[in-house]
Amino acid sequence: MSGASETRAPKPSPLNGFEETVKDFWVSRPRRPHVGRKVAGVAAAIGHRYGIDPVVVRVALVVATIFGGFGVPFYLLGWLFLPGESDEVSGFEALIGRGRSSVSPAFAVVLCVLTAVSVGGAFSGSWFDGGALISFALIAVALYLLHRSRGQENRPAPIVTRAQPTAFTGNGAFTMTDTATASADAKPGWDPLAADPAGWDLPEPPSFQEPPRPVPPPSYGPPQRRRNSKVGSVTFALAVLTAGAGVLANLEGAGWFSAQHIVGLVLGVVGIGLVAGAFARGGRGLIGLAVPLAIAGMVLTTVPFQNFDFRGGAGDLDETPRSVTALKPLYQHAAGDIDLDLTALPAGAPYTTNVVNGAGDTTVIVPDTADVTYDCHTGAGSTLCFGRSTDGISQDALTGTDNGTDGPGGQKITLHVNNSMGSVEVRRG
Repeated sequence: MSGASETRAPKPSPLNGFEETVKDFWVSRPRRPHVGRKVAGVAAAIGHRYGIDPVVVRVALVVATIFGGFGVPFYLLGWLFLPGESDEVSGFEALIGRGRSSVSPAFAVVLCVLTAVSVGGAFSGSWFDGGALISFALIAVALYLLHRSRGQENRPAPIVTRAQPTAFTGNGAFTMTDTATASADAKPGWDPLAADPAGWDLPEPPSFQEPPRPVPPPSYGPPQRRRNSKVGSVTFALAVLTAGAGVLANLEGAGWFSAQHIVGLVLGVVGIGLVAGAFARGGRGLIGLAVPLAIAGMVLTTVPFQNFDFRGGAGDLDETPRSVTALKPLYQHAAGDIDLDLTALPAGAPYTTNVVNGAGDTTVIVPDTADVTYDCHTGAGSTLCFGRSTDGISQDALTGTDNGTDGPGGQKITLHVNNSMGSVEVRRG
């Protein structure tokens, strides 16, 4: 061995820093395929680029849309900034004159407007406070980690630009030029026809190719089972624990842990599990949990369940208090019918009671001559109090005072009835 150092080929530098990773992601962006797309191919592009099932990407976008509303803006951004499979540049770059794209300039403008509107709508408000920011952060972190771990795999091939058309020279001859093969310092030789010598080059005869070898028959052995991933089991366990902790917090009186927020928290846990499963190549079974949770989240955000909680148990409740001590200040039920009869109460000091029902019908009967000050409300259903009625969703509460058949001077009763879902009726016995 000589003392001279050997010359070795430089190795490709890894993505060591945040800036390098972001730049490499932009250079090797996923390309929207023509085959396998559902709308614009954004989910299919991300899935094929990083070796993830596109169904997982689509479900993650749906979860991000329900959880915070950022799934739609992200999809529109991908449609705008990810080039097509056979495009030179993306739709936005083609709009500013950087190259050719299958997205027309007019449609690119429409996408820009829709993206701005959807981003503003996502960040202006959400049923889960801060959900848009959380979903944006989760998507950004997931893409960053995916590119750092799998950015060197499935890199898209560069698109070859189209050759320039033949040029017409001043002496009546055509020259064939190609930006990929033409040399800037080439000197034309003498030609009696005044044509470019490169245009007279004939193609080389095809070389002899060895005949293809016969392909061996496929093996019909038992298929190899994929390695089981624990991401789905761990995520499901965390989702159950999150739901249980939310219900316990609601039972302890924490008003923030309503049904909407509990579903949102569980959906967020499932979304994180889907992202983790994309790295570990597992957790596909979480899709069956994310879809019904997303539907439940949409229903809970549409129907007002602000007063719904899990206290009071479930089942029918039938009460007829006959003394002042037997009258409870609060009758509360999570689900079921409540029938409260106040006609057996003796006359005396003013009475006050509250009736709260999560899901079910509530009926309260008061004496004929009592002076009742009432407040009746239901989030979704019908309300009938002393001849006044409402029906539908998000109706105003019925409030007022009814003095009965004999006018003022009867037993004083203050009644508050609040249902989340179901009918409310207050009448005289």
